[in-house]
Amino acid sequence: MTTTLNEYFAPQPTSAAELPDPVPLLRSLTQGALEVLAGVREVDQLARWFSEDAFRALVTRANLSARARSARNQAPTRPSFQILSIRESAPVDNVIEAVVVVAGPGRTRAVAIRLEGFDGRWRASSLAIL
Repeated sequence: MTTTLNEYFAPQPTSAAELPDPVPLLRSLTQGALEVLAGVREVDQLARWFSEDAFRALVTRANLSARARSARNQAPTRPSFQILSIRESAPVDNVIEAVVVVAGPGRTRAVAIRLEGFDGRWRASSLAIL
């Protein structure tokens, strides 16, 4: 069986056993995404941890948040929140699906994140802030 060049140079799946504990990354991605939406962190700082589609979705949401702040004439402020819990499951070997519950001053939110193991590291292929 021969491998095509595209298959050879494409991202290679990595087994979860060969990857680090995903919990610190889940915490960091949650904090980073909330800071991006609050306007106190540049979205590009998170690019290396996201797949292309997930990053594009985060950029779109960050732009909408910036427009909303601008329309209300509101300056970006650092969000204050506390991570209450992280629940994770592994539907297949190199995938982690997690929900991070975050309490802020006015409300509690859930952040759903799907991590996939490629090229020896975790990357977020989906992130939704509910």
